[in-house]
Amino acid sequence: MSRVCSVNVGRPRILQRRGRTTSTAIIKRPVEGPVAVRFENLDGDQQADLSVHGGPDKAVYAYPVEHYDAWQLELPGVELSWGAFGENLTCSGGWREDEVKIGDRFRIGDAEFEVSQPRLPCGKLNLRFDRTDMVKRMLSNGRFGFYFRVIREGHVALGDPIDRIVRSPYDFTVAEAARLETIERHDPELLRRAVEVELLPTSWLRTFRKRLRDLERND
Repeated sequence: MSRVCSVNVGRPRILQRRGRTTSTAIIKRPVEGPVAVRFENLDGDQQADLSVHGGPDKAVYAYPVEHYDAWQLELPGVELSWGAFGENLTCSGGWREDEVKIGDRFRIGDAEFEVSQPRLPCGKLNLRFDRTDMVKRMLSNGRFGFYFRVIREGHVALGDPIDRIVRSPYDFTVAEAARLETIERHDPELLRRAVEVELLPTSWLRTFRKRLRDLERND
């Protein structure tokens, strides 16, 4: 059965790495007890840069626990505690990017969530690990995790079952959305499928529709 392995929250803090000083909330720590789920985040969790993080389409970040074993093989000697990748929910049960579709709905605790988009890495991930290659590694291996929008507020806690309660009406996975934003940005077949997925964030749909128009115009 799929379950929550850890609930992780964090507030912005200053990191100093390699001569850079940055405010970031990527460092999350596990918390005990039920945590309130709000439409834009979990209680006790904040984002440092609201221009690129947070908001209803990126309210809660989920990450498959299975990725931790793969990362540990790739990064021997690096300590990987729950929340290491900035996720709010570390989840077991095989909910990986190629198995979850944009628009899938889940019940966790007494809250309900809808998959909205992949979580693409930014430079804060390099800062978190004090390495220069983490963003490149994640883009290469595709272990992104994904964002939920909150459909019904409630509470989540360690050990809560994760139940898919509605299957997406769109046959478009998180992995496909990530590929279209990273390595296959101008794939016409993927773009044509993506522009029909109305449960993607508005900004993503706008970008995909523009790319498709440009491709068709050039043809």
